[in-house]
Amino acid sequence: MMRNLKSDHLDQQNQDAYDDLIVSIEAGIGRLNLLIAVCDYQDFRQEIISRYQGELQPDIHCYHVTIARNEPSLKAAIQQLVAREEYLQQHQPAVITVTGVEKLYFLKLDESQSEQEKFFGYLQWTREALREFPFAIVLWVTHQVLGNLIKKAPDFWSWRNGVLHFVCKPKNVVSVQDIQPIMNIINNGELSNLDDSKYAGLPITDLEKLVEQLQQQGDYKDPKLLISLYLQLGNIYERRLDQGEAPDYQQEQNSAIRYYRKAIDLQTGLNLETDLATSLNNLGYIYYSQGRYDQAEPLYLQALELRKRLLGDNHPHVATSLNNLALLYSSQGRYDQAEPLYLQALELRKRLLGDNHPDVATSLNNLGYLYYYQGRYDQAKPLYLQALELRKRLLGDNHPYVATNLNNLAGLYESQGRYDQGEPLLHRALEIYQQVLGDNHPNTLTVCENLAQLQARASNSPEAKNFKCIV
Repeated sequence: MMRNLKSDHLDQQNQDAYDDLIVSIEAGIGRLNLLIAVCDYQDFRQEIISRYQGELQPDIHCYHVTIARNEPSLKAAIQQLVAREEYLQQHQPAVITVTGVEKLYFLKLDESQSEQEKFFGYLQWTREALREFPFAIVLWVTHQVLGNLIKKAPDFWSWRNGVLHFVCKPKNVVSVQDIQPIMNIINNGELSNLDDSKYAGLPITDLEKLVEQLQQQGDYKDPKLLISLYLQLGNIYERRLDQGEAPDYQQEQNSAIRYYRKAIDLQTGLNLETDLATSLNNLGYIYYSQGRYDQAEPLYLQALELRKRLLGDNHPHVATSLNNLALLYSSQGRYDQAEPLYLQALELRKRLLGDNHPDVATSLNNLGYLYYYQGRYDQAKPLYLQALELRKRLLGDNHPYVATNLNNLAGLYESQGRYDQGEPLLHRALEIYQQVLGDNHPNTLTVCENLAQLQARASNSPEAKNFKCIV
């Protein structure tokens, strides 16, 4: 059995919520037990999930599903999980963690209903449908989602079994690592009189004020400085979103988009087409990462067209654009369109950069993942192995990208029921992430969760063994 992962560094409020969650899960075994957990920050949420999964297993098997954007239905997500898990079909003790609701967009975006509205519509009429699932269901939401849930799915809200609130202090300051590029730009401009000591924790709002001051300077002549500042601010907001540091997710997402758009407008006006292609790619990525694929695609296509025209068909930046567009199509399930783009990117990178280049390893990994997702395991495996060997040779055995490949290869083995081969790979990936990124980094927690899921699957197999996940 896993070590008890009771959180010895949580403040009292979060410790109480965590204890209540554990008690509520254990008290409701054998029947439908709907629990709502509220947390605004992705990294902290993932830490709590990994902790309770570690504490409950193997007595209570733990599963994790993500709400699908194309069909944001809680019932459908759980139904699909149960259909592929014999253990759940036998109504054995289990807890199902449900995430992804906060990623559903709450603006309509030219649709009759937003993704969140569709989710709440499904949720309102699931009372009887969910009774066929005698498990603990932990639905994770943000405070923004919770407010809408109460108003738009009142029937669902009325028969919840518990609501647990986890509070994490927002990170309203910018790290030294993030601020350094801004420092370099400002120190080269007219606003270079800031006290360096402030950069250890400069509020992000102060950076915005600096940009406003630059815009308001009537004698300011170099718009390229403004472009650089806009891009750096966009990058900072994007990273904060990825790391779950934004106090207001939607507000900071809009800020990232706004600053990227400002840079794009200036670059377009100045005919800086090479830089424009990069900015279009960056903005496309943030739309892609938020699941706004219809908005990401034209930006990626425009960046690709610009790069081909300016750089020719045989350039590494063109390969990058091909790879990004393939990622988008793959995420949409447009595999027939994604595969030739991945293959083009891989061929270009090999020819232009040589077989021994990190970008080649990235292309191998991405193409492998496409094949894995299609169930083409025999084609995915050699690509994963090539990417792993190449990254080890180029980056060293202890690089996070090596851990990523170990995790992906372990997922392939798990899908084939080869748990004894997947388990040591996940242990090694976890070891690397803990060493390089720390215990509470999202990648560390994800691998720990994957190891826990492997344990749950392996416990019913002849080669089952005791797995340990220590964070």
